[in-house]
Amino acid sequence: MSLEESGYSGLVLEKLSTSKIRVGDTISIIQRGADHTGVLMPRSQIGSDSAHIVIKLSSGYNLGIRIDRETIVRRVKGGVRTRTTHMETRSEVKDLPRVSILSTGGTIASKVDYRTGAVNPALTAQDLYDTVPELQRYANVNAKVIMSVLSENIRPNDWGKIARDVVTAIKSGTDGVVIAHGTDTLGFTAAALSFALQNLPVPVVLVGSQRSSDRPSSDSAMNLVGAVNLATNANAAEVMVLMHAEIGDSYLIAHRGTRARKLHTSRRDAFQSVNDYSLFRVSEIDVTEIHPPLLRRDLERKVILKPKFEEKVALLKTYPGVDHVLIDYLIDSGYRGIIIEGTGLGHAPDNLQSSIKKAIEGGIVVAMTSQCIFGRTDMNVYRSGVELLAAGVIPCEDMLPETALVKLMWALANSKSTDAAKTLLLTPLAGEIDMRSEESEYIKSLGDI
Repeated sequence: MSLEESGYSGLVLEKLSTSKIRVGDTISIIQRGADHTGVLMPRSQIGSDSAHIVIKLSSGYNLGIRIDRETIVRRVKGGVRTRTTHMETRSEVKDLPRVSILSTGGTIASKVDYRTGAVNPALTAQDLYDTVPELQRYANVNAKVIMSVLSENIRPNDWGKIARDVVTAIKSGTDGVVIAHGTDTLGFTAAALSFALQNLPVPVVLVGSQRSSDRPSSDSAMNLVGAVNLATNANAAEVMVLMHAEIGDSYLIAHRGTRARKLHTSRRDAFQSVNDYSLFRVSEIDVTEIHPPLLRRDLERKVILKPKFEEKVALLKTYPGVDHVLIDYLIDSGYRGIIIEGTGLGHAPDNLQSSIKKAIEGGIVVAMTSQCIFGRTDMNVYRSGVELLAAGVIPCEDMLPETALVKLMWALANSKSTDAAKTLLLTPLAGEIDMRSEESEYIKSLGDI
């Protein structure tokens, strides 16, 4: 890593450059009679300033030191320069299954360099074996970094790229695919792949990490090993999300890709199944089926790829005081679909009705979901819902709002007409719609939180 890429600037960058210091070098900082020695670490490039140097002390702690013109910064010794290699050093084990691990970003499929503090992507199978040695007991790994972005920056065209790489891996003869993904939008990507990848012959498992690999409480190693175990041993062939089932390390739970939602910002058991049952319980030694999957594993089945998504679809959450100009803007901006996240059974304020009617008359698909975590829409109960139905708003049954958004993006991109897209939106394809809601789904999901 060059100094320009390390996050340092201004006076700090000047002093480091003058002394020909690089990240990873052991340096001495002498200031007002005190001498601090440690390994130079990179700074965050977001919110960093030009007056502090960060070093890792021999104790393992990091120390930030504010410097001035009088501060002396000198190089004690150079760091060990390592180069990432794409050479695999472990030959395949004959009796183990094959798994493809595709990395999109996040911290789960990363290597932490404790010498510099940097977190780097695990580019090869050997990188993953070095980072999580337990993987060697479960499968022969083929690893590929297909992108390296924060999950909040994932766009619909990225879903198509991921889907195409999954198909490539399946056609190579893999026994399962694992996708390492940041947790913030993992549910969106899981839903997208559930529609883009049809007739799957093997499992596709999305997995993330709530806590990074350099933290003692990290869940990354257990999640990754569990995902490999699930992808190679589960008798299922659908898209799933695998994460911790509780705050400890006893077991993991697999959720259907169209039903998984992140319900907590930081807990390791943040993901839950909504309006559906979980599919598998995964421990270090076994994979236990909880609820039947949509398809069973069948290597003779040929995957069907439909990776296109229409980006001009919006998700609008209603709230007290919401202005109709938001819908008017979407109309004027050429949007083709709007998913409304309404209140209760599927309601929206009366002041939106005129703009909603205008959108529908202009050929925009408008569909209704609920802000409630559990349950389904029923727009025949109250006047507000009945009027929206009469205007042409489509009720999305018990679909999650984010799943409905992704499905409408996919339906519009893969249909020859708007009417065909409407029909496709309400056609159950990947477990996203259940025409019957069961009270036990709600009770069990609450019990898992």
